Amino acid sequence: MTARHGTLIVIADGEHARFVQPAENHALHTVASFDALTAHQRTSDLGDDAPGATYHTGSTAHHALNPHHDRHRLEMESFGKFVARQINEWDQAYEKLLVIAPSHSNASITSHLKPETKAKIIGVIRKDLTKTPDSALKDHIEYIV
Repeated sequence: MTARHGTLIVIADGEHARFVQPAENHALHTVASFDALTAHQRTSDLGDDAPGATYHTGSTAHHALNPHHDRHRLEMESFGKFVARQINEWDQAYEKLLVIAPSHSNASITSHLKPETKAKIIGVIRKDLTKTPDSALKDHIEYIV
């Protein structure tokens, strides 16, 4: 983390995040990126496999039990908390914050920000731009930054 001032743009989804800042020439550059350890893993690799089964006494019928949670959703929530911690740690590196993430990730990230960090938010864009290169980001955010 370098001592910079200006705007920090956080682009994230449930598995990937990157921090982008404008340079002196106003071009946008990624200054940090993060990937979830569980990115691209199957549900069975995360610990869940086929749902368990049960049967009723006096019957030979078996019924599958649905899991009470989705491991991928839990991992995405955990990654959102991690990204929020990183944003909080970078607090001295920016004056304004723009968060770009799909709704589910956006809520996870912004809900875990410190109050003083939340106060720096100048905009929230509910889109997935994680695969958008730095050079094409201006088209999506020019009206905010």
